[in-house]
Amino acid sequence: MKLTGTSLKGDFLRFIIPSIAAQWVFTLYTMIDGIFVARGVSEIALTAVNLSFPFVSGLFSFSILFAVGTSTVVAILLGEGKKERADEVFTQNLAVLTVVSVILTAAVLLHLDAFARFLGATEESLPYVKEYVATIAPFAFAFILSYTFEILIKTDGFPKKATVIVILGAVLNCILDYLLVIVWRQGVFGAAFATGISQAVVILFYLYHFGRKKGILRFRRFRLDLRLIWRECKNGLPSGVTEFSAGIIIFFFNQAILKYLNEEALVSYTIISYVNSIVVMSMNGIAQGSQPLISFYYGQRKENVTKQLRRYGIVAAAVVSVIAFLVCWFGADAIVSLFLSKDAGNLREYSDQVFRIFSLSFLLVGYNVVIGGYFTAVERPMEAILISMARGFVTMLGSLWLMTAIWGGSGIWWAPLVSEAICLALTVVLLHRQSRKRRY
Repeated sequence: MKLTGTSLKGDFLRFIIPSIAAQWVFTLYTMIDGIFVARGVSEIALTAVNLSFPFVSGLFSFSILFAVGTSTVVAILLGEGKKERADEVFTQNLAVLTVVSVILTAAVLLHLDAFARFLGATEESLPYVKEYVATIAPFAFAFILSYTFEILIKTDGFPKKATVIVILGAVLNCILDYLLVIVWRQGVFGAAFATGISQAVVILFYLYHFGRKKGILRFRRFRLDLRLIWRECKNGLPSGVTEFSAGIIIFFFNQAILKYLNEEALVSYTIISYVNSIVVMSMNGIAQGSQPLISFYYGQRKENVTKQLRRYGIVAAAVVSVIAFLVCWFGADAIVSLFLSKDAGNLREYSDQVFRIFSLSFLLVGYNVVIGGYFTAVERPMEAILISMARGFVTMLGSLWLMTAIWGGSGIWWAPLVSEAICLALTVVLLHRQSRKRRY
């Protein structure tokens, strides 16, 4: 792994800053779609993009499952000096993901109508949801492989290059969104196609890097090793669950909003979910950016270094959490105005109000995500899975049910804060127990 060796804090920042930036860019892919669709098509079309988000989130989560798991294994192998084995792990991961992405595409396209209705499409939004999903599905390989390459090129020691590549993809996405949605009036199809083709172009840059042997990792012949795949899945599952839970949470929030409120409130939640994704992905950026470093030093059995990196991660998460909350609390109106014009009237005021309530949860989310990532980096998957499952499913869905049972529709917006508070207590207990039981 390519490290400066002069400052641990410097290496930490060198890895997490590009990682956070890359996470923002990946989130902005769908957010930009939402802005252009809201401005260039209609508010109903915007809700369709939101209803389709669990599918896009599912693609990313599958990619993260293998990318983080593979990155952990590769970084540990490099730390142990097993370079050729690391190359085999790297190459097998890409081959497996290519095959699986083709299968996913076929499955979705063959059951498109049923899948769109499963996502929660109403009769009014169904045509938009089907159009968006049908356009994205053929690019499943691009979504999965581009994110996998982005993680592994950082493990290869080139975090800045990863950031440059994803930014190029985002710029291309913006240009194509503007042309296809605003200029050529291609609607939801245009937004989805712009996102898909941008991801596909990004892959070419990654292939150039690894094909020209710019770093340490190389493509190498391999024999399929199912035990290795299982090891990768165990290590990557917590991060995969964290990403997939974003889609699951949006799915259940959509259902609750349609049950207790109305479709206008779904527009408000669509805006909130975009910003929430940026905040959570920022925390993922800290966790995933520091993961190769932690795993590398863990492979070298340097206990004090791994603990120091953990402390850096906690501090970074706290800073980002506070900044995110302040920006969203005081800048709610400005953020909402990106999606809704002044003509929206009451909907804009309502969106501002519930956005501020939701943003309280940003103060707690960072610690939970970063510590979950730390457990993954030191191959403690059970603790990491517990945190991810609690955040993504158990406490969030439980809080959503409880708050709506007590306060009805208004309770929906308080559920994330309650969920993160419960999960925070669990995370503190798990970290304390693990610190007493084991060095790492």
